Amino acid sequence: MLSSKARYALRALVELARDPEQVTAGELALRADAPRKFLEAILLQLARRHIVASRRGKFGGYVLARPAAEISFAEVIRAIDGPLALAPCVSVTAFRKCDDCPDLETCPLRESLRRTRDATAEVLETYSLADAAAQGPESTPVL
Repeated sequence: MLSSKARYALRALVELARDPEQVTAGELALRADAPRKFLEAILLQLARRHIVASRRGKFGGYVLARPAAEISFAEVIRAIDGPLALAPCVSVTAFRKCDDCPDLETCPLRESLRRTRDATAEVLETYSLADAAAQGPESTPVL
């Protein structure tokens, strides 16, 4: 399940994709319908992952660090929530054996979870902030 933190991050980033000008955290919070302090922490996390660039001071704000077409939903979700996989035994980026699994090779759940991860990643890796921004505010689904 997508966390509230990831939903706020995606909403804010889509707003940045729509507006190439620098935007303050307060303005982004209004546009993304997100709590300002919570969004500021999220933006800091996104800046550390080079998804947004920030500028401090009176005329400070945020912009996308790269073109919106180069930033996938998968990248954002991984930056905020971690791996896309539902279980660590099928994660590409954070693989480990599940604590309660006696054997990876005979696990009856693993193949289904792997397929789920692959299908989810296929969609999220190919859907960019530019794709979402192009939909327009009136047609963008609420995350």
